[in-house]
Amino acid sequence: MITTHKIIFQDSSNMRVLSDESIDLVVTSPPYPMIEMWDQIFAGQNEEIGRALKNNDGPTAFELMHQELDKVWDELYRVLKVGGIACINIGDATRTINSRFALYTNHSRIHTYMQNIGFSALPAILWRKQTNAPNKFMGSGMMPPGAYVTLEHEYILILRKGNKKEFKTIDEKKQRRESSFFWEERNVWFSDLWMDLKGTSQNLFDTKTRGRSAAYPFELPYRLIAMFSIKGDTILDPFFGIGTTMYAAMATARNSIGYEIDPNLREQIISKSSGIVDFSNKRIEERLKKHLAFADDRFKKKGKFKHANVHYLFPVMTRQETDLIINELLDVNQMDSDSFKVSYSDNPQEKYVGSRDEYVLSDAEKKDMKKRRTPKK
Repeated sequence: MITTHKIIFQDSSNMRVLSDESIDLVVTSPPYPMIEMWDQIFAGQNEEIGRALKNNDGPTAFELMHQELDKVWDELYRVLKVGGIACINIGDATRTINSRFALYTNHSRIHTYMQNIGFSALPAILWRKQTNAPNKFMGSGMMPPGAYVTLEHEYILILRKGNKKEFKTIDEKKQRRESSFFWEERNVWFSDLWMDLKGTSQNLFDTKTRGRSAAYPFELPYRLIAMFSIKGDTILDPFFGIGTTMYAAMATARNSIGYEIDPNLREQIISKSSGIVDFSNKRIEERLKKHLAFADDRFKKKGKFKHANVHYLFPVMTRQETDLIINELLDVNQMDSDSFKVSYSDNPQEKYVGSRDEYVLSDAEKKDMKKRRTPKK
């Protein structure tokens, strides 16, 4: 298996090189309106934004910033396939302007606009950005009523274009089955509240790089890509930053395209490509080890499993997991200054093949169980 990945260094408000309905999934995090670190970027797109901020007109600046993002959301609707999903990581903003403290509800403004242009909203995810800061309150400390609740979460808005995606051909159905995830992963990933991202290894990007770009943790796009696409799909990130979405697409055997307005980030993006093979394979191994630990625990409590994976032969909870295979990365080659090609193994990781196969019911045991459960006439 081979995937390709391309970075386009230009504004994503006009993605003219992308054909209509050519993208399977969008995973992105735009600059957050009314967060001070993004003021200059927004003002560079529309000088009226800078004037509004200078005049302490927060509501006008907020709306004008979102009108710049609206241009990108219009393009997303055009390039997404029917059934394609857009996942947008966004946080609300708090800001004091002219001595008045206020919340600017970015998630609500984006949600409303995207539904107005044709997207259907699906249940969103809240993920908690845990902090070790001792002073979590804002405002007047312990004296009511002037303290404010601290923002410690962000939203992942999930929106779909049209009806659910259909898988019609034999190859499409096979690819979908091989792209499945573990039952116990489903139970964590498809919750509307993610509290555990802090504990995931994020050493692909150094802390300083993430701080300058406000990049989300690798695990966030990794999960979303595994949840809402299949191997070989094309993932788009219109606000590319340091490339976290692209590297998550590499790790999950998907293709990717990214738009980035700042060409100065090219060196940082390219420099991380040499480490993605080891980083991704460690994440894959972590998934397999966690599954075996889950199998050990469940076997002790519930006994043997009914189903086995056909590639690894280890136990799985459902029939939908029996064709699952997580492709190991072999190498990453830089094709030109802004694109990569990744190759993968088509075979299961040998060290896990046959692990815990004794936990699976034999055909004779399944037959006997069925016989005992069939009511007598």
